[in-house]
Amino acid sequence: MFAMVLWATRVVGVPEHEVFGTLFFSETWQAVFAVDHGFLVWGALFASATWRGKVVLRAFAGAGLLHAIADFMTHHDDARRQFWPVSDWVFRSPVSYWDARFYGSAFGMFEVALVVTLAAFLCWRMAGWRERLLVLAVATPVLLPFLMTGSLHGLHGMG
Repeated sequence: MFAMVLWATRVVGVPEHEVFGTLFFSETWQAVFAVDHGFLVWGALFASATWRGKVVLRAFAGAGLLHAIADFMTHHDDARRQFWPVSDWVFRSPVSYWDARFYGSAFGMFEVALVVTLAAFLCWRMAGWRERLLVLAVATPVLLPFLMTGSLHGLHGMG
């Protein structure tokens, strides 16, 4: 999704409000999201990696599966086809991670607080500066929009 948004806004020059208001909900973009948010896709990859003993691939697939589960619980109007390719059915969560009509403001504050807390805990636990920098690099994409705009989702046209 990040690559698609960056390509559309920075290379093609599509305004952000059009990306998040129109392109995001287009059949083409939703088809990509169905693949990269599908429980069956990530579950099969995770099972295959586990069976074959591929630790790095298992970690990657596990992260993808956890992301799909988190999105399942935090997307309302922009929910994905979680059981693609078997079904096009979509679960619309009562909670949205960004839409204030569905508790997005409260969830956004929870998300930022969780990232700050976990990053601080991991930095405290890590002995070396390289590990601490890695933790901060992973936390930055969540925290940077908030720090730059004062809004929970200001950098991607939703806040």
